[in-house]
Amino acid sequence: MSRKTRFSLYAALAACTAFTIASAEGSGANAQPGENPEIAETAVTEEVVPVFVENEVVQPVPERAAEDEVDAAVSSASSLRELVRRIPDREALSRDMECLAGAVYFESRGEPLAGQLAVAQVVINRADSHLFPESYCAVVYQRAQFSFVRGGTMPRIRRGSAAWKRAKAVARIAHEGLWESEAADSLYFHANYVRPAWSRTKQARATIDTHIFYR
Repeated sequence: MSRKTRFSLYAALAACTAFTIASAEGSGANAQPGENPEIAETAVTEEVVPVFVENEVVQPVPERAAEDEVDAAVSSASSLRELVRRIPDREALSRDMECLAGAVYFESRGEPLAGQLAVAQVVINRADSHLFPESYCAVVYQRAQFSFVRGGTMPRIRRGSAAWKRAKAVARIAHEGLWESEAADSLYFHANYVRPAWSRTKQARATIDTHIFYR
C-alpha cells in the first residue's frame, strides 16, 4: 500500500470516529457516566433484599402458633391440674410475670394448685384495684406485704425445679384469665394459723388449704 493510500485511509477513519463521538454527545448517552452504576446498585439492593417485608410477614407466625397451642390446652383441659400440665413452658418471662410467678412460688408452692392460683389472683387484683401499686412487681415488692421479700429482694429461685415450672404456668393462667379462681376479688390473705388484726375488718372470700382470702 502506498503512502498516499495509507494517508487517505487514516483520514477516513479519523472522520468516522469524530462523527461517532459528536453523535453520542448530542444524544446524551454519555451524560454523567459515574451515576449509572450507583443507580443500578441501589435498585438491586432495595428490590432483592426487602428486609422490612420479611420481618412483617414472618415475625407473627410463632406468636400465633403459641396462642393456638394455649387455646387448645384451655379447650381440652378438664381440670386446673390438667391445664397447668398443658400450658407451654416459656423460659423467658417479662419482669412482671417473673414477679407474679415468684409470689406463687414462695407463698404457695406447697399448696394445692387452687391455692397457688388464688395467690396469683390476689397479686393481680391488687395491681388492678387502684388501692395498691399498679404493676405486679410493685405489688410484690411493696414494703411489709409479702414475707418472702426481705431487704427489697426476692430469694433465689430453683429454676430447674418442678415447683418453678408449675408456678410459671399458674402465673400465666391467672394473668390471662384462663381459669376462674376461688379467691375471686380478694385483695388479702393470711395463713390459718395466725389471726392478724386487719382480718376482723375484711370479708372472707375463700379458705383454700392453709390460706384464708379476704376482700
